[in-house]
Amino acid sequence: MGKTNDLAFDATLRAAAPYQKERQEQRKLVAFAVQKSDFQRKVRVTKAANLVLFVVDASWSMAVAERMQATKGAILSLLTDAYQRRDRVGLVVFQKDRATLILSPTNSIQLAQRALADIPVGGKTPLSAGLLLAHQVIQRERIMHPDVMPLIILLTDGAGNVSLSNLPPQDESHHLADQIADDDIRCVVINMEHAAFDQGLAQALADHLKSPCYTLNELKAETLYQAVRDQMLGG
Repeated sequence: MGKTNDLAFDATLRAAAPYQKERQEQRKLVAFAVQKSDFQRKVRVTKAANLVLFVVDASWSMAVAERMQATKGAILSLLTDAYQRRDRVGLVVFQKDRATLILSPTNSIQLAQRALADIPVGGKTPLSAGLLLAHQVIQRERIMHPDVMPLIILLTDGAGNVSLSNLPPQDESHHLADQIADDDIRCVVINMEHAAFDQGLAQALADHLKSPCYTLNELKAETLYQAVRDQMLGG
């Protein structure tokens, strides 16, 4: 059976209950007859540590006030859902010539909301830097928490115009996206481009990430977070 503290008493009593009449001889000594064959072990379910890492394009291409407000609203909605499910959340923002980890993975929704409110806006679109930093954050988390189930939620129009190497920006971002997919990191892309101007760049990036691609309008649907969860859980 193993250690006595592994014994599930309720389950063991339920297992023994149907045999009480057959165990009358044993019940002359005890009120309730339990045998070794009745023993039930406790089943301990270890909850995997989920990490939802938001990666947000805050460049000029995304800087129209209404669009950024919608972006923040979408993140807040997903953030609240993540918090209610006790997932840890982090926030990477990329703009100008760099990506920044605005919020290290945390369980604190207050910290997350504060970081969200202070997202800097403007400049070029270093999409590659955002992807690289997101990958590095996940790799670090996997070392510290081997059971972590990471999910990247990438909010972008898919248009990068700053390279980290001598590759063209789009080629470089697709190469980094391939590496993320190869590392078995689940992703969801939220296409922030206005439908009238959409050139399919976010979808192309999602294809390299092997991830689904949603539009901002779809974020308003109550089913989105479930779709995100399904992606995390391999559904």
